Amino acid sequence: MAIIKNNMHILMTRPLDDSKEIILRFKDLGHKVSHMPLIEIEKVNFDDINFNNYKALIFTSANSLKFLDIKKINKNIFCFCVGIATEKKALSLGFQNVVTAGGNVRNLKEIIFQNFNSSDGKILYFSGEIISNELDKELNLNGYDIKRVVNYKTKPIESLDDKFVNDLKADIPDIVYIYSNNSALNFLKLINNYKLNDCWINTNLMCMSEKTSSVLNNIKWKKIFIFSPGEEEYLLYKI
Repeated sequence: MAIIKNNMHILMTRPLDDSKEIILRFKDLGHKVSHMPLIEIEKVNFDDINFNNYKALIFTSANSLKFLDIKKINKNIFCFCVGIATEKKALSLGFQNVVTAGGNVRNLKEIIFQNFNSSDGKILYFSGEIISNELDKELNLNGYDIKRVVNYKTKPIESLDDKFVNDLKADIPDIVYIYSNNSALNFLKLINNYKLNDCWINTNLMCMSEKTSSVLNNIKWKKIFIFSPGEEEYLLYKI
């Protein structure tokens, strides 16, 4: 049986609302956790929607659920979620008919094909301003009547607290978790600005996709791992 190394220093980079549970879990396991959010999430207003005209909802991020007026939505509507974190958020809001994929949009598309026919009705797809896969266009090509609604956007964090930077330099993390391309790009920008480029040779990088990790390939890491949301703790057994 694999054993987790004790007293590791872990750097989490998601906004605090998305990181609270896993930060507490890592601390309970005896690890030091630093929090360096790389992006902020902002609401994007959209036109009123008659949800009764739609038979299914798609969410490719838990963030897209944060800014919904759920009182207007029938909780028995089909609700397709990209991964575990999004599923948990949907269930916490009272949605009853939730189907989840394995953390990527390709799987989500197949899950939709298996559970919802193009003749079953219209679909609403809630997303951020920037998406890595044009799921709506792919479904449309397969005969689905789908409308994409942008209800949030990400904004990069521009600066870091000087004390945080000094503390980080004094104790470079054993593990860094990066969750998106935008986060990776801003991580690269911030470590360049604060002259932290050459500090990571003994650090394991955990990324959500190979595309995300490729943004940070020029940094010298101990090792790079690819993971899906919900696998953060599992990765501790692999290093």
